[in-house]
Amino acid sequence: MNDHTDPEKFARTAFADGPRLLADIGATHARFALQTAPGVFRSVRVLRCDDFEGIVPLLRFYLSDHDDATLHHAALAVANPVNGDQVRMTNRDWQFSTDAVRRELGLQTLLIVNDFTALAMAIPGLRPEDLMKVGGGAPAGNAVVGVLGPGTGLGVSGVIPTADGFVTLGSEGGHVNFAPADEREFAILQFAWQEWPHVSNERLISGPGMEIIYRALAHRNGVKAPPRSSPDIISGALDERDALCLEVLDCFCGMLGGAAANLAVTLGSFGGVFIGGGIVPRMGEWFAQSQFRARFEAKGRFSSYLADIPTYVITTPNPAFHGVATILSEHLRGRSGANTLMERIGHLQHELTPAEQRVATLVLEHPRLVLNEPIAGIARLAEVSQPTVIRFCRSLGFLGLADFKLKFASSLTGAIPVRHSQVRTGDSTHDVSAKVIDNTVSAILKFRDQLDVRSIDRAIELLTRAKRVEFYALGNSRVVALDGQHKFFRFRIPTASYGDSHLFTLAAELLQPGDVVVAISNSGRLPELLTAVEAARAAGADVIAITSSGSPLAKKASVCLAVDHAEDSTTFLSMISRVLQLLLIDILSVGISLDGRGERDDAAGTDQHHMLISHLGS
Repeated sequence: MNDHTDPEKFARTAFADGPRLLADIGATHARFALQTAPGVFRSVRVLRCDDFEGIVPLLRFYLSDHDDATLHHAALAVANPVNGDQVRMTNRDWQFSTDAVRRELGLQTLLIVNDFTALAMAIPGLRPEDLMKVGGGAPAGNAVVGVLGPGTGLGVSGVIPTADGFVTLGSEGGHVNFAPADEREFAILQFAWQEWPHVSNERLISGPGMEIIYRALAHRNGVKAPPRSSPDIISGALDERDALCLEVLDCFCGMLGGAAANLAVTLGSFGGVFIGGGIVPRMGEWFAQSQFRARFEAKGRFSSYLADIPTYVITTPNPAFHGVATILSEHLRGRSGANTLMERIGHLQHELTPAEQRVATLVLEHPRLVLNEPIAGIARLAEVSQPTVIRFCRSLGFLGLADFKLKFASSLTGAIPVRHSQVRTGDSTHDVSAKVIDNTVSAILKFRDQLDVRSIDRAIELLTRAKRVEFYALGNSRVVALDGQHKFFRFRIPTASYGDSHLFTLAAELLQPGDVVVAISNSGRLPELLTAVEAARAAGADVIAITSSGSPLAKKASVCLAVDHAEDSTTFLSMISRVLQLLLIDILSVGISLDGRGERDDAAGTDQHHMLISHLGS
């Protein structure tokens, strides 16, 4: 029985929150699995990317066989650099927003990582039987590892051991310039220049690159050769013993050996260089006898340096699953990921000494600055001694500042998350502006993730059917009520806004069934507003409350649209809460506009709805 049809597969999951979706998505094929326990991958399936128009249809097709599985977490390795939310694939015309895909699939967690970053993360967990050693050398303990592998492209990465695990390097090293080592390779480079002004390693040391080498050598040798794909070239060499195909493989493996040697001396990969990808494992034992290792060690004065570094071919199927599973697991445990180290510092800050807390504050508010400053600069900016900086790093479990910076830099790969930062008396105008904007954006993103869509749907339904809509608010929320009235009157609904407690109490008593009150309050505890809401409900009207959940106003309303952002309104005007309230008015307005109110509006009314949408941004 195929595993993906096994009805009991999910009952055996070792994860409390169910199986985890893993994928390794290349330019040609996408490999999927459901991880049900550490090291256990079920429902493995390989799909052709050409059969799908984008990543969401691809994911939905795989998941269509697993409707019985409740998925909360997923991690995808893609053959692409990953920087921030937007992902544009290099060798395929796909682009997507990570967060949009997460929300569309209903996931709590969706990580997108570079495919060779995932492969690199798998290296520490590989067993001897998962590898084929090529040549001599022995790995040094606790040393850097290099990873590369040709497939549709050429992936390059590295693994650096740290005190609490490993750091993988997100690299696009396959795009460095190709450097020929002899006259034959120079002739191939000249042939490739006819197609591209810049010839990188990936142009030649890859599946498509093997086909370029085939055509170039046929041209150089004066041979009329039939077109062949890279799999055909490999089978032509190993099965048919075709002379041209054998020369292509010999040349290809030599080029790969040169690229591996360059990676080894660049990283100091005394832990070994590991070859992955989809091409080399197909060559089997032939690869071990190829020019790869000889070329790897042919480094002039550094030949003995490279002779001590072992090289391996990864032979286990789907090794990226192990790496991407590790990355997801560590993210969920709070050890790695986009911003978990930042969060860890924030959570532990109160446990640090006062001096160490000043270092923590500097790290949280100026992460890039800390990465670029030497220890003396960090100490000066935090107004502490240099030993305090070291103690701060060790309090977090790092060996010292260098170890901390290495892991911190890895955790900040891509965009630094927008987070709340306290505005301080001595802040410059630039810092004040940045913090106010960042704090607002941070609150909006959190608000988006916590939005109760069902309540919004219910509110839109009430407003769409309303005979009359009245907005009640006092103080700082009054401007939100006026904004709501300004937008809603365009729907040709009788609309009013009251900011006087005496007036809206009287108005509430005149309401009828089918009318709707939108009551807006940050605290939800104003006695005058509560009295008016009670009167409105007694008159048969519905009440939509834009307020904090759990407040008295929320409990008295027909529908509560929660705005739970804590602000000290006794000292400051509620700023961010007001922005979130205005956002809810916009969401309701657009929702009503799209709903159409067609059953009671004529063509002119429909034009008003379209006009409203265009006016939202004005």
